[in-house]
Amino acid sequence: MFADGDLMALWLTLKLAFISTLILLVLGTPLAWWLARSRWRFKFLLEAMIALPLVLPPTVLGFYLLLALGPDGPLGALSAMLGGGSLAFSFTGLVIGSVFYSLPFVVQPLQNAFVAIQPATLDAAATLRAGPLDRFFTIALPLARHGLLSAAVLGFAHTLGEFGVVLMIGGNIPGQTQVVSIAIYEHVEALEYGAAHGLSALLLGLSFMLLLGIYALNRRFKLVSP
Repeated sequence: MFADGDLMALWLTLKLAFISTLILLVLGTPLAWWLARSRWRFKFLLEAMIALPLVLPPTVLGFYLLLALGPDGPLGALSAMLGGGSLAFSFTGLVIGSVFYSLPFVVQPLQNAFVAIQPATLDAAATLRAGPLDRFFTIALPLARHGLLSAAVLGFAHTLGEFGVVLMIGGNIPGQTQVVSIAIYEHVEALEYGAAHGLSALLLGLSFMLLLGIYALNRRFKLVSP
């Protein structure tokens, strides 16, 4: 079926996607809420920075992240100062790179869902003495559940298929930084098309099922919405 190295790469990929998605939701949800509600005149600058990975070649982003995570970079130097190991060519570095690379896939669906919430709904809650946090957790998040689901699935699925960024900052270390996309590339280089096809078909099926789940659940949410 699959070689031990391929199973390890698959486990590492799923682990990376799961951890990255959790971090993205924790960071991206309040950021998306602020972007949806803020009237700061220069908000578009932050939105452009968040959307940059959508148009920037992954190798370019990976190169600058490699410089930042390296021993002479700001994040690498900070890790060394705190007694941590090297961030470049490590699983921690992959998580950091994945968070940067997948950020727009989480923030944008959430921001659109928050924008769609009628201000009158939140104003009515405020008249009932609901505080900002109360309105956010009891009203905004439930109403934006379809955006939250889309953000989680898109962030997870996008991390599954990362190649350029993870290769630049993580290299190809089996058991440590070799994810499925890199394992497929390695199989193709070695003319092992059967192994490459097996992993590719697995990723294709998993990605399709995730996207199918998004559309099915979003359709259900629309049908049950008043």
